[in-house]
Amino acid sequence: MATKIRLQRFGKKGKPFFHVVVADSRSPRDGKFIERLGSYNPNTNPATIDLNFDKTLDWVNKGAEPTDTARAILSYKGVLYKKHLEGGVKKGALTAEQADAKFAEWLGAKDGRIEGKKDSLTKSKEEVKKAALAAEAKKNADRAAALAIKNAPVEEVVEETPEEVEEAPVAEAATEEAPAAEATAEESKEENA
Repeated sequence: MATKIRLQRFGKKGKPFFHVVVADSRSPRDGKFIERLGSYNPNTNPATIDLNFDKTLDWVNKGAEPTDTARAILSYKGVLYKKHLEGGVKKGALTAEQADAKFAEWLGAKDGRIEGKKDSLTKSKEEVKKAALAAEAKKNADRAAALAIKNAPVEEVVEETPEEVEEAPVAEAATEEAPAAEATAEESKEENA
């Protein structure tokens, strides 16, 4: 019987969720399967993959062929690399300890890259939130300023035109001349009398 490692779709429209299963290649996509190996959720960033490593490695060693997407998932989790290293041990190119050390090193590097991606995504989300809060605070300040201007009482400011300013000294001079003229007029009347 030809067995395949493939994905079985679950979830609602637009939000798929998959089970990784071993099934007969002739059975329908969501039909009968032999064994469930794990799950795959592409809706999260990075995608969530839960896989029973030992069972999956056992099925791959038995000859189960993964589909293209399942192959990418198995490669991501290191199942295919572990199979490759076990093949090297069988041929005598590596010892079991060397193979385990190489796999542990690869697994540590892979976990470091995944954590780095999660950290960068978290930082970028925080930066976006900070930028949005700053923009919202600026917008609220602008609204408050516009409202304050709108609600402020209107004061009437009377500005003097330059002509009025020039006329005022002339009027003062005229009033100063008037008493002097009156005084001279009175003196002339006294003299005449």
